[in-house]
Amino acid sequence: MKKDKLEKYLSKLKGSDGSYPFGPEALVFKVMGKMFALVSQQEETPRITLKCAPSDGEVLVGQFKSIVPGYYMNKKHWITISLTGEIPEEMIIDLAGVSYNLVVSKLTKARKRELEQLL
Repeated sequence: MKKDKLEKYLSKLKGSDGSYPFGPEALVFKVMGKMFALVSQQEETPRITLKCAPSDGEVLVGQFKSIVPGYYMNKKHWITISLTGEIPEEMIIDLAGVSYNLVVSKLTKARKRELEQLL
């Protein structure tokens, strides 16, 4: 999957906001102020870091060479995917959606209501 296409998908998720809080090396996507994805910007092989369920992360890391425990993140709850072409585009989109939904599920009721009211 191409990095530009992935970033476009992430930016279209409801309430998604992309920024560079760590500098130009990483584009961070947040929903209601909570991070759900980080896309590397200055690497030959781009990477995306996503939140996941610990059991899913273990399986994915064991199954694919291009998926490792979250780079610079809590390795139990995050995975990093190198965009080498090994992982099908649909799977990356699904994993990004899971990451987004995991973060949304942990929002307070008030923040969830705010998100629902966004266009």
